[in-house]
Amino acid sequence: MPAPSDSLSAEAATIDLERLLNPRSVVIVGASPTPGALGASVLGNLERGGFKGEIHLVNPKRDMISGRPCVHSIDQLPDGIDAAVLAIPRAGVIGALRELARKKTGGAVIFSAGFAEGGEEGMAEQETIGRIAREGGMAVEGPNCLGFVNNKDGVALTFVETPAANLGDGDGVAIVSQSGAMAAVLQVTLASKDLGVTLSVSTGNEAATGVQDYVEYLVDDPRTRVISMIVEQFRDPARFLDLADKAREKGKPIILLHPGKSEAARQSAATHTGAMAGDYALMRSLVEHHGVLMAETLEHLGDLTELAMRSNRFSGESGAAILTESGAFKALSLDLAEEVGLNLPEMHDADSPAMRAALPDFVPVSNPVDLTAQALVDPELYQRAIAALVGDDRVGSILLGIIQTDPATAEKKLPSIIAAIETLKPEKPVIYAGLDEGAEVLPEFISKLRTLGVACYPTAERAIRAIATLSRAPGGKAPVRPSSRKIDVSLPSGAGVVPEYLSKTILREAGLAFPDGKFAESEDAAAAAADAIGYPVVLKAQSAELSHKSDAGGVALGLESEADLRRAFNKMYADVGNYSPGLTLDGVLVEKMSAKGVEMIVGARRDAAWGPVTLVGFGGVQAEVLKDFRLLPPDLSPAEIHDELLTLKSAKLLTGFRGSAPVDLDALCEMVSELGALMMSQPRILEVDLNPVVVRGAGKGLDILDALILLGA
Repeated sequence: MPAPSDSLSAEAATIDLERLLNPRSVVIVGASPTPGALGASVLGNLERGGFKGEIHLVNPKRDMISGRPCVHSIDQLPDGIDAAVLAIPRAGVIGALRELARKKTGGAVIFSAGFAEGGEEGMAEQETIGRIAREGGMAVEGPNCLGFVNNKDGVALTFVETPAANLGDGDGVAIVSQSGAMAAVLQVTLASKDLGVTLSVSTGNEAATGVQDYVEYLVDDPRTRVISMIVEQFRDPARFLDLADKAREKGKPIILLHPGKSEAARQSAATHTGAMAGDYALMRSLVEHHGVLMAETLEHLGDLTELAMRSNRFSGESGAAILTESGAFKALSLDLAEEVGLNLPEMHDADSPAMRAALPDFVPVSNPVDLTAQALVDPELYQRAIAALVGDDRVGSILLGIIQTDPATAEKKLPSIIAAIETLKPEKPVIYAGLDEGAEVLPEFISKLRTLGVACYPTAERAIRAIATLSRAPGGKAPVRPSSRKIDVSLPSGAGVVPEYLSKTILREAGLAFPDGKFAESEDAAAAAADAIGYPVVLKAQSAELSHKSDAGGVALGLESEADLRRAFNKMYADVGNYSPGLTLDGVLVEKMSAKGVEMIVGARRDAAWGPVTLVGFGGVQAEVLKDFRLLPPDLSPAEIHDELLTLKSAKLLTGFRGSAPVDLDALCEMVSELGALMMSQPRILEVDLNPVVVRGAGKGLDILDALILLGA
């Protein structure tokens, strides 16, 4: 007999996630009466949650389990069951999945591990799972996953013991995580914050469905207001970015925790740009420009989720105001706000009449404002101060940093704060934080604040970090990008590093600016080139194998005469020969010595999954040590690039610092924009490194002093 085929239909059927995630019928393959067994846990979750659909059980050795009939094989099941749970060992998964596909099953959850993570054989089996799913139109979750919990519809297909759904009629957060363990951890975190979870899904190895599929499902779910994600790898980045735009337009925040930002997680690269624009940095730049909020830690993910859920009117267009009760914390919060980039608008007696009227005479108006302990004797102070800030157009959100101390003190303060919010019904977000983590506060106070839409934090530092992150998120509809113009250049055949003289020839075709220069293959040709260009000149050794010329003695600056040039030429060949015996130079590049200016680094990198990004920042030590640079999408306009440059740590060096003249930012932004258009036009260009780029005074342009291109095949 011929071997069974994986082909179940001539064409892949449409996959319907709704059948998997909100099934009317479920089958547990590997059902068991043994407490703690995977199949028993799934059945327990369904019964505990009051699942109203049909439940089918499969076990070859049982006729009844927990009072329910049990069939011995999948072929005894009716056709068209919506969702299957495979609570069986890896060895039986593919056979069971084939049978379920023939039975027109809508979807399946595969708990078993040992597939792609188990070597070549496991990878081949996982690819077979994907093929069966696609051809059978099955929404397969996993393998190597914990399943899902759908609290909207009361379905929990997971082996983690899950309480009955308690979402009620409200909205909630959806969790999409490749890690099942982290999805479960985040559920507990959100429950502690009184936040309901509409759907929690662990995608595991993603043989057939990935995080993008579940995000697409949730973007259109009316009861999901926030999507919180833990993702180690996006398998379809372009689709995720499109979905992020869609979520942004719907006002539905996506919050992402993505491991892999450490130096150890970066891949090596051929250029400075490649090393600096590592996988994590590249991913982060692109997703943030599409409105995704990036969490730094699991704790930060929970904090951001609470703020996004409770402060749906949050706007980063205005700054934040802080009401506190400690002069020392006022100073600490100013330090932290500067560190995390939170805008705290300045306020003074003269420009804040409402706040001046609200405060005691001895308390000056400021931001943060120190209310001192006055509210203990004047409980209405909280309401007056909050009301003043609600009416201030400079303020977009209000943080209350309160000293709680002990139950007696908390019981004096919290009722007044709660009453103020109940009375004022502020449209601006109000955030509450205790300054003394661990202080005993009645849980009903915190619960009441959250009911009123106030995000609550155990420390003000965590609140400030969360507010700062939300403040940076772009709101509203994603900007429509005009199609970048096509830039045609002549690229050499073959892959690898293109030496500087050829890289500059290519980039000149794209409209980038370089000093006058000529390539020379001999000493006499170099002297003739220098004479034609005019002294002083620079001499640079040229070879695709010599990407860091200075280390090898391959750069000579400020040559004033032919004698200087000839001496430098011969010394350069000798130094390079000593540095790398056997290396043969193509020749030398002779260039006009550039005028002084601010040194920048500009570059671009193409990621196989995410596509191209550009990079711009300060050169030299600031690039490699201080890492003062920005990664940007390749299709930003010069005006958008200008705004990004002003966020650099050393941006004052560009706009004029201590009497220095502003640099030609327009020329720099135009050049970065052209480089982005080039990367979008020429898919063979993998990396470009322009370092240094000397930007002169306003209106005087720039010079790219060194250039390197890395080509793909």
